Amino acid sequence: MKKTFTNLRVRYGETDKMGIVYYGNYALYLEQGRTEWLRSLGFSYKYMEDNNVELPVVNLNIDFKKPAFYDDVLTITTTLKKTPEVRIEFYYEIHNQESKLLVEATTTLVFVNSTTKKLMKAPAYLLEKLKDE
Repeated sequence: MKKTFTNLRVRYGETDKMGIVYYGNYALYLEQGRTEWLRSLGFSYKYMEDNNVELPVVNLNIDFKKPAFYDDVLTITTTLKKTPEVRIEFYYEIHNQESKLLVEATTTLVFVNSTTKKLMKAPAYLLEKLKDE
C-alpha cells in the first residue's frame, strides 16, 4: 500500500532533562507522517475539512524500541495498512539517522461527517487517488 517517508530533526523543546525525546511527542511525529502521507496524494487535512470530512484518531499504539535524542534526524515511514472504508489504518516506523529502529506504531482514524458528526465512508476522491498508487 501507499508509503511515504518524512524527515524531521528533534528540537530541544521536545526532549526531557536527559536530552531524550519525551514520549508524548511521538504522537505528534506520527501525525506529521500522516499529514505528509495525505499531502503526497495531492490534498491536505484542511482540504478534507473544507469538504466536510473530519478524521479523529480512535486508536494509537506505540512500541518504543530505542530513544531518540535532541538533534537526531528522524525518518517517519508511514504506510497505509489497507484500503480505507469507514476506518483508515496506518503503520509507522521511526528510524534515526543511523537507520536504527526507534519506534513501531499504528493508528486508526475514522471518517466523520463534520456537519452530522456521524461516521461516513472514505471520500471518493481519496479512494480514487489510492487506485492510482
